[in-house]
Amino acid sequence: MTPWPRPLQHGDRVQLAAASSALAEAATARLEAGMAVLDSWGLQVEPHPEPLRQWGYLAGSDAQRQADLHPQAPLVACPRGGWGAARLLETQDPSPSAASPSPHWLLGFSDVTSLLWARQAAGIPGGIHGPMVTTLAAEPAWSQQRLRDLLFGQPLPPLPGSSWTPGVAEGPLLVGNLTVATHLLGTPHLPDLQGAVLVLEDIGEAPYRLDRMLTHWRLSGALQQLAGLAFGRFSDCEAGDGDAGDGDDSAVTVEQVLRERSADLGIPVLGELAVGHGPGNGALPMGRRVRLEASGHPGGGGSLTLLEP
Repeated sequence: MTPWPRPLQHGDRVQLAAASSALAEAATARLEAGMAVLDSWGLQVEPHPEPLRQWGYLAGSDAQRQADLHPQAPLVACPRGGWGAARLLETQDPSPSAASPSPHWLLGFSDVTSLLWARQAAGIPGGIHGPMVTTLAAEPAWSQQRLRDLLFGQPLPPLPGSSWTPGVAEGPLLVGNLTVATHLLGTPHLPDLQGAVLVLEDIGEAPYRLDRMLTHWRLSGALQQLAGLAFGRFSDCEAGDGDAGDGDDSAVTVEQVLRERSADLGIPVLGELAVGHGPGNGALPMGRRVRLEASGHPGGGGSLTLLEP
């Protein structure tokens, strides 16, 4: 594995990588607000040369978006998610020399899960599952501070959660969007799951679709490889949140699905981590060793703690 990127310093440059969906003109104010937060940390954010670049529903052609991922800056931050990052894995050269002349951080979540996981699978550290540039300004103060501390090499407090299945586990950390990660199963871009601690989140997926995806993970044997499992925020996923599926989907809640599909794995499970879509998206470094602790008391708490590298 290549070395971890160095912690950021005052005056370091930030480049924007539009790797997913096109940015709507109405979102440019949120992009500028996020850039202003990074600027306030003493970083030099370089505006994207074509912030409204578009190819159909994507933020440019595959070649244009791929070029954004060959940076000369120590931090590459994604403006938004949506769809499209996985297309870049078909032609992406995962070698460190191809990705950058020196190790760099890559920041994003949601659709950027494809890039974060592919880097991890290729042995390239430095992926951060955390706010997009367009969501950063809306993050609460603790979340903004957490991301800043992570980038600048400061220690991070544990992320609290709710104990669903008691126990303690340690292992390398993987964090991602359930839908995006599911579509990496069976590909060379899936990181090693053996002994990992996995954190999943999602948005806009009805309970039956979450059930279907987690059942896929179970049938493939993927969940059975884990040392620990945690669930972040599942926004707009309850029955009736815009889902067009048939049947009595209201008969089960998201939490019931997540609990039932994970209860018999024989590993500790946490729920309600502050990770995912919506304000309060706690930044987490991919591949870092962590400890997941879930209390043995009914309804007890738990935490996800970063261990020393």
